[in-house]
Amino acid sequence: MHEPIRSASSSAATAASGHTTGYEGIKDPSNITQHKYNQLADDYLEAVQQCLEDLSDADENVEVEFSAGVLTVTLPPAGTYVINKQPPNKQIWLSSPISGPKRYDYVSLDENSDQGDWVYLRDGSTMTHLLRDEMGVILPDKE
Repeated sequence: MHEPIRSASSSAATAASGHTTGYEGIKDPSNITQHKYNQLADDYLEAVQQCLEDLSDADENVEVEFSAGVLTVTLPPAGTYVINKQPPNKQIWLSSPISGPKRYDYVSLDENSDQGDWVYLRDGSTMTHLLRDEMGVILPDKE
């Protein structure tokens, strides 16, 4: 069964745990091409989908559907999450029944590296942390 759902927002949970992302204070996304955005977003969403499908295999109450570029996850008792790419903005949008809607931009602390994350620029929280904190999804480390 998946980890318990936390009721705090990801930024509040980060503050309460003393856990920082390293992206706090960053106000601008990395300057990436449309091709690079598609590559990074597709790779990220594929990893998220795989982790969620593994979660669904382990818990019959979890439903995962990917259709027309939209990843929909029903995760009792929290509700339904929706995750999708927004290519015109080079963002990934996530709607959470716990913390609400967020728009994530790709940010790399080193512009010459793919070692970045999808960051909610309003508070520096990452989608990776939200997925872990709210859904119990642990993404594999990037190679």
